[in-house]
Amino acid sequence: MKMKKRKWAFRVMQSTLAAAIMLSPFQTASAAEAGNGNKPWMNTALSAEDRTKLLLEAMDLQDTVDFITGNVNNYYGFYNAGNKEFGIPALTMADGPAGVRIANPDIQDKQSTAMPAPIALAASWDTQAAKKYGELLGDEAFNSTHNVLLGPGLDIARVPWGSRNFESLGEDPLLQSELGAAYVKGIQSFPVIATAKHYLMNNQETERFTTDVKVSERAIQEIYTRPFAAAIEESDLGSVMCSFNFVNGVQACDNAELLTDVLRNKLNFNGFVMSDYGANQSTTKSALAGLDLETPGEPFGKWGAQLLTAVNNGEITEAKIDEMATRILVQMFRKQLFDKPVENNLIPAQAHGEIAREIAEESMVLLKNDNSTLPLGAASLKSVAVIGPDADNASAAGGGSSLVNPTYTVSPLEGIKSRVGDGVTVNYAPGSDPISAGDIVAGPDAVPSSLLTPSGDSSTIGEGLTGEYFTNTKLEGEPAVVRTDKQVNMNLGFYNYEGFNSQSPKLDSLPTSLNAMMSARWTGNIVVPKTGKYEFSLTSRGSSQLYLDDKLLFENEGKTMDTTSFTLSLTAGEAHKLKIEYRTDWENMTGNDNGGFVRFGWTPPTGVVDPQIQKAVKTAKEADTAIIVTRTYDSEGYFDRSDLELPNNQEQLIREVSAANPNTIVVQMSGRAVEMDNWQDKVPAVVQAWYAGQEQGNAVASILFGDVNPSGKLPVTFPVNEQTTPISTAAQFPGVNGVGDYTDGIFVGYRGYDKEKLDVTYPFGHGLSYTTFGYSNLKAKAKTTGKTKAQTLEVSLNLRNTGKVDGSEVVQVYAGKLPTAVETPEKQLAGFAKVDLKAGKQQRVTVELDAKAFSYWDESKQEWVMPSGSVPIYVGSSSQDIRLKGNIQIKGN
Repeated sequence: MKMKKRKWAFRVMQSTLAAAIMLSPFQTASAAEAGNGNKPWMNTALSAEDRTKLLLEAMDLQDTVDFITGNVNNYYGFYNAGNKEFGIPALTMADGPAGVRIANPDIQDKQSTAMPAPIALAASWDTQAAKKYGELLGDEAFNSTHNVLLGPGLDIARVPWGSRNFESLGEDPLLQSELGAAYVKGIQSFPVIATAKHYLMNNQETERFTTDVKVSERAIQEIYTRPFAAAIEESDLGSVMCSFNFVNGVQACDNAELLTDVLRNKLNFNGFVMSDYGANQSTTKSALAGLDLETPGEPFGKWGAQLLTAVNNGEITEAKIDEMATRILVQMFRKQLFDKPVENNLIPAQAHGEIAREIAEESMVLLKNDNSTLPLGAASLKSVAVIGPDADNASAAGGGSSLVNPTYTVSPLEGIKSRVGDGVTVNYAPGSDPISAGDIVAGPDAVPSSLLTPSGDSSTIGEGLTGEYFTNTKLEGEPAVVRTDKQVNMNLGFYNYEGFNSQSPKLDSLPTSLNAMMSARWTGNIVVPKTGKYEFSLTSRGSSQLYLDDKLLFENEGKTMDTTSFTLSLTAGEAHKLKIEYRTDWENMTGNDNGGFVRFGWTPPTGVVDPQIQKAVKTAKEADTAIIVTRTYDSEGYFDRSDLELPNNQEQLIREVSAANPNTIVVQMSGRAVEMDNWQDKVPAVVQAWYAGQEQGNAVASILFGDVNPSGKLPVTFPVNEQTTPISTAAQFPGVNGVGDYTDGIFVGYRGYDKEKLDVTYPFGHGLSYTTFGYSNLKAKAKTTGKTKAQTLEVSLNLRNTGKVDGSEVVQVYAGKLPTAVETPEKQLAGFAKVDLKAGKQQRVTVELDAKAFSYWDESKQEWVMPSGSVPIYVGSSSQDIRLKGNIQIKGN
């Protein structure tokens, strides 16, 4: 097959010359610089489609293949080099679900505004807040040299303990759709292309690279594609990123059914599809399936020269290559990437920090508030105890590619101190060891540092153990690193890369040379605080051994992620020599990402309280009020924790402190649901603060002291425990023999809890206020309008603020079971409205309802079907707090 001729000056097609004319990430060509006469596609009076056609006519096959094949770049993992000859700007991409992740040290010291996590934004239930969130991201992306933002994440939070739920907009497709569309609109109000990810069924980290999701077409349409559909229809979404996993036997980036039949033909997507980093696993198959841009290219890529060969061999037509390039170029022209080159302008840190704070305040959920414990009155307080392993820093954030280097931070401790002023004494006690990347893995809590002493140094009792690290698996030679580790709770590989690890700043990272094959030895002494039987454990991937007083106590083969334990009697105050050895010697251990993991854990006898908790208890006893700030470690990577517990002895910390001071308030900083049955009845008030961004301390203080009335509502269900959820089998998560069976179908989240009649700790949509709201006078109606006889469904009601303070309420409307033999949910969100009301005031609220809540996907007809008949309507303050009931008569299609 011959290459098409460019209507352009003759150019020798050599790779060295091609590389020489590629634009750097900071070089672009404006319309004025290019000269419209020489480059007619730079004429801004033409449509994006016409400009694309003119440009492609000037490009030959080599040019086009180069254009759709991404490039590895030092500072942009996702990068598509520009071409100066044609005036094509580079696609300079930034991870962006929770802020613009700047990787170039020459750009603003790699700092940008760390926003509240997307799950926090979802808890605001506020589309205007979502648009403002997106606008800030678009602004900062453009002004930090980026023209493509990799966000939002539109993965449904199917697994309650999912380690990447913090990047999600919740478990409900309508809530995700409304917020996601507004988020995209905000980003693309700047010359920046938004990229919705991860398409499709990327709902776990444990086996996200290999899992084959077995899922029905109906579930795909009713649950998983709906947020993408809304961003396409309402916000002209520019790009979609395909994921690593398989769907019904076909890898996502090779999946023609998903990329072409569903995305383009059913959802009418006219943007371009890019691959996740290294997710493209084929040449011809992915191109024919609907992938348009491979990111990155070499050394992982399958396109470039291989794609050119496929065209020359007749496996792919040149017209298909042009079609792929067209989709990218049209979006680049439409979103003004050619005409408005990216800039490097200093981010207004304080102004943008204030936006981050406002959204954080609006997102916080008051889960519990017995006896009106909150808000606190600073004027009546003399002393406050702030307790928590990382309450003195702002490290509570999701890890991985969405981690942002903030322009500044305010810790919860700082925020509370600033709010109460000098007249109130504020004392801090950590209560447990800092949270680390090791805490993402389930298993017994790590032995606290307060029981451990480094080898040969009796003056540092309670400081941890001496750790020696080797770059081989045999503990041979001189160690690469020798240091004191507070705990044996190590998690390397992906979690140990700079900029990806959101562990406490109190902990030092290890060099990345240890991310692959390695071994380690920890030595020192252990002293228990109380005589009794202690169960010690090793959780590891790779073999690990525990020696006590120079005798092998037990070992763990660590073929997968195993836990082995041993119980023995110890006497209080007696020092025992301790040694732990670990090796990354499991079968098929390869690469630098899936690194070593080992934890030395314990289950102490009842009544044993380690010295760190004892100090926290003493601090709490001396204060009028104790505020415990907990946190989890959630991150992109290779693990979902697989349970809902707070890590690192924090549950015991809550129980002990609350027993010492009944005025104990818990502020949870997590990106997922947390199990609370072991401690919530011990405290009068709980605030779910999420990962609240760089202004987290001020936002927490504003809620606790009533400067802001909490209005957040849960975008996910908080289960009783991990066994009591709609996906409690191994087949459903993480899967068996590589297959994850989505037998829950459309019954995701609260829909599944309703169906299975499962108790929950806090339902979807739950959130209290410092005021109260009354609902009355419900009216529901269906209107037929226009020549098309389109059916509009809506409800109206009176909402009154019946309390004494101003506040905001999220009115939630749920549709009941549909009048059809097809199984449908008992309740599904059909519409919502966030309403601000002054104390004592009433407002008539009208909520337009989503037609899909009154329809189902018919797999045989390949379309949405709305039956005829009466549908129950439920209006309330959560999915289980229903205040009004009615019916609406719908007319089917």
